Amino acid sequence: MSTLAPALRDSATMLRRNLLHARRYPSLTLNLLLTPVMLLLLFVYIFGNTMSAGIAGGGDRSDYIAYIVPGILLMTIGSTVIGAAVSVATDMSEGIIARFRTMAIHRGSVLVGHVVGSVLQSVASVVLVGAVALAIGFRSTDATALEWLAAFGLLVLFALALTWIAVGMGMASPNAEAASNSAMPLILLPLISSAFTPVDAMPGWFQPIAEYQPFTPAIETLRGLLLGTGIGHNGWLAVAWCLALTALGYRWSTTAFNRGQK
Repeated sequence: MSTLAPALRDSATMLRRNLLHARRYPSLTLNLLLTPVMLLLLFVYIFGNTMSAGIAGGGDRSDYIAYIVPGILLMTIGSTVIGAAVSVATDMSEGIIARFRTMAIHRGSVLVGHVVGSVLQSVASVVLVGAVALAIGFRSTDATALEWLAAFGLLVLFALALTWIAVGMGMASPNAEAASNSAMPLILLPLISSAFTPVDAMPGWFQPIAEYQPFTPAIETLRGLLLGTGIGHNGWLAVAWCLALTALGYRWSTTAFNRGQK
């Protein structure tokens, strides 16, 4: 109990530092946020009528809006957490982490501040992109309050998992540019998932790749919760992926951070 209060206090201080840094330098967050917003508008207004022809009940653009929004929301998280990788790599390359190590602060508070700050930014970004989706016609009239809560919980869990992976990438990168490049798969993976087209419409050899990567089960689970489609085994797969990525990212990040303290 005696160490919990200082750890919470130091973590809150580091969280405030990261949020202030994001507020003072919003260009990175805005640039990363524009990618899913532009893809949403592009696929709805340019490709919407054509793409919707291949979706069940196709031919109606509103059907395609409903289909792609869950994938866009998860892509938003993947885009936003790149900022965490860049921020961590910047701290490491500029020497501020070495300075923190000489101070009487809880050793894990630096990483906790980055992670919690990134998750909060991801949630804010999802809310903003969701508002854009609602403005252009997305509706989820059949979802209950419990299903909305479950969908929100999945988004937060997914953001936590990807953030820890992004922090590990930042720790392993020599500079901010390398961190940004190494984290690009977090944006590219949704493009080869079921975000924009059904898995069964893809080439047979490619379907297992698209079906069992982290984004597809989470996307299908969100569709089931918000649109009433079947979830099947995707629910537990999505949670399993989130827990596995969180554990991997946490282990990767803390090991790299502790190694640098020796």
